[in-house]
Amino acid sequence: MEIVKKWFNERTASLTIENLEKNGFKASYFEKSETALKYIESIAQDFNRIGFGGSMTVLHDLKLDELLKAKGKEILNHNIGSLSPEEKLEIRKRQLTCDLFITSTNALTKDGKLINTDGVGNRVAAMIFGPKKTLVLAGVNKIVKDVNAGLSRIKEIASPMNTKRLNVNTPCAVTGVCSDCNSPQRICRVTTIIEKKPNFSDIEIIIIGENLGY
Repeated sequence: MEIVKKWFNERTASLTIENLEKNGFKASYFEKSETALKYIESIAQDFNRIGFGGSMTVLHDLKLDELLKAKGKEILNHNIGSLSPEEKLEIRKRQLTCDLFITSTNALTKDGKLINTDGVGNRVAAMIFGPKKTLVLAGVNKIVKDVNAGLSRIKEIASPMNTKRLNVNTPCAVTGVCSDCNSPQRICRVTTIIEKKPNFSDIEIIIIGENLGY
């Protein structure tokens, strides 16, 4: 069973990487997160100010903020509970012009597109333009067939799980299903589809053969 799973992951990642490269992105695959982390560390050596989007993959599963802080890097992470709203906003703004921005994606299509939904918009803004380099890390669980499947994944998996994590008062936090609500605490407010690498942006996609984040 593990052999079949490994073969499926590698085959799926290979097809996705091929199409990402056709769309202008640099992309690579690592079977294990440990190997991917070593590669990310080697990239981070050339950058000082490193920003992080709100990402369970990057901050919780891989703990990249802790790893790179220990390397002496200046970390721009607004996902810290002790920060005031004003401090979080200032960090979000600084992320837009950081040296290296690291985040994940809500969905990655087999034909090489990145689909994301934000509440504030800082994460998707930094993914598209501003930082000297952007790394997008994704477990194989984020790969979907096409854009429609990616949008469905956000509504059925990513957003409901994020509302529970953030403890916000929305219908999907209770039902686990998107109802396109009008809640003041709604976190689905900005949706982007990056079809091709934006001009003047250096975006690299790293796919890891594990289930990471949601």
